[in-house]
Amino acid sequence: MQQEAFMPIQRLKQTGYTVATAESCTGGLLAVWLTDLPGSSDWFDRGWVVYSNGSKTTELGVDERVIDKHGPVSESVVMAMCVGAHEKSNADITLATTGLAGPGGDGSLLSVGTVWVACHFKGQTHTRMLEIPGDRQAVREQAAIAVLALMAEIISQ
Repeated sequence: MQQEAFMPIQRLKQTGYTVATAESCTGGLLAVWLTDLPGSSDWFDRGWVVYSNGSKTTELGVDERVIDKHGPVSESVVMAMCVGAHEKSNADITLATTGLAGPGGDGSLLSVGTVWVACHFKGQTHTRMLEIPGDRQAVREQAAIAVLALMAEIISQ
């Protein structure tokens, strides 16, 4: 686990909230980091890795029309993923990631390293868009760190 991820996870553990994840570009990395800590079954509810557009729709209820209109790497899609995970898990906090980790693009105008992250908490979904430099692993790790940092920021308000 990256050191930058440790403090937000520790903050989560202290709150007593439960968390679920919906991951695309991070491919399960969030779930791994969250469950690396002893006692995580007390606060980690579940996680989805929804890499394909079809899995975003079937697993989390993301409307195909939203994906078609905005693209899979968009604020609309990451919000829908986050809300879908909340509705299917009833966790207190849900986290979602979608992006282009590379090395190639997806045929859109988006550049490799474009990532959207989201945190749903207390009825509100907060998002952040990032342009992350580096290789595939760097993009995935920095996306996971970014969504954990967003979560820590939101639960501390």
